[in-house]
Amino acid sequence: MRPPQDTATTPARSSLAPVRLVGAAAVVFAVLVVIENAVLAATGAPAFSDPIEDVLAYYAANRSAVAIASGLVALYLPLLLVFGAGLHGLVERRGGAGANWTRLALAAGAALSAILVLVNVLQVGLALSASGLVEPTAAFELVWQVHAAAFAMALPMIGTTFMGEALATHASGLTPPWQRPLGLVGGSLLLAAGVGNLAIAGGSPLLFVGLLGFAAWLVWLVATGVRLIRSRSDVVPSA
Repeated sequence: MRPPQDTATTPARSSLAPVRLVGAAAVVFAVLVVIENAVLAATGAPAFSDPIEDVLAYYAANRSAVAIASGLVALYLPLLLVFGAGLHGLVERRGGAGANWTRLALAAGAALSAILVLVNVLQVGLALSASGLVEPTAAFELVWQVHAAAFAMALPMIGTTFMGEALATHASGLTPPWQRPLGLVGGSLLLAAGVGNLAIAGGSPLLFVGLLGFAAWLVWLVATGVRLIRSRSDVVPSA
C-alpha cells in the first residue's frame, strides 16, 4: 500500500509538470538565441551599414554558419510559442489576473514568429545565391535590404511581447516585483527602436537601443524560466 504522503504529493507533482515545461521552454529559447547570435558574430556577420560587397563575401564564405543559425531558429520559434501559450494557461489557472496581457503577448509573439521566419528565409536565400555570384546583383541587394527591414520590424513585436509577458506575470504573481520595471523599460526601448525601423535597416546605430531591450528580454526569460522550473505546488493552485 502506498504511504499517505506519497499519494498526497502525486497530484502536486503532476500539476507542476506543465509549469516546469513552460519554464524550460523560456530558458532553452533564450540559450538558443544566444548561441545563434554567437555563431553569426564569431563568423563576422555583416552589419546593415556594411557595403553590399562585404555582404556577398560573407554569405559566400559562411554558408555553414548560416545553416547552423537557421537551424537554431527552427528550434527556438516553437519554444517561443510554447512559452507564450503555456504562460497564458498558467495565468488563467491563477485566477486570470493579467490574462489580457498574455493574450496580447501571444498575438505579438505569433507576429514576431512570422517576421523571424521571413528574416531567416531571406538569409538562407542570401547564402544559397551568394556562392554563384561574382559580384552583387540588384536582386541580391534587394533581398539583403528586405532582410534588414524585416529584422527592424521585428523589434517592436519583441517589445510588445516582452511588455505583455512582464505585465501578465506581475499581475498574476508569477514573478517578483523587480521584473515588471525590467519588462517596461526593455519593452519601451524595443518599441522606440522600432519607430526608427527605416533608419535601422539603413545601418543606423539606433539598432543598439533595440539590442539593449532585447538583452533585457533574454534576462527576463531566463529569470522567469528558472523561477518556474524551481516552483513548488503553491505556484499554480490545483484545478
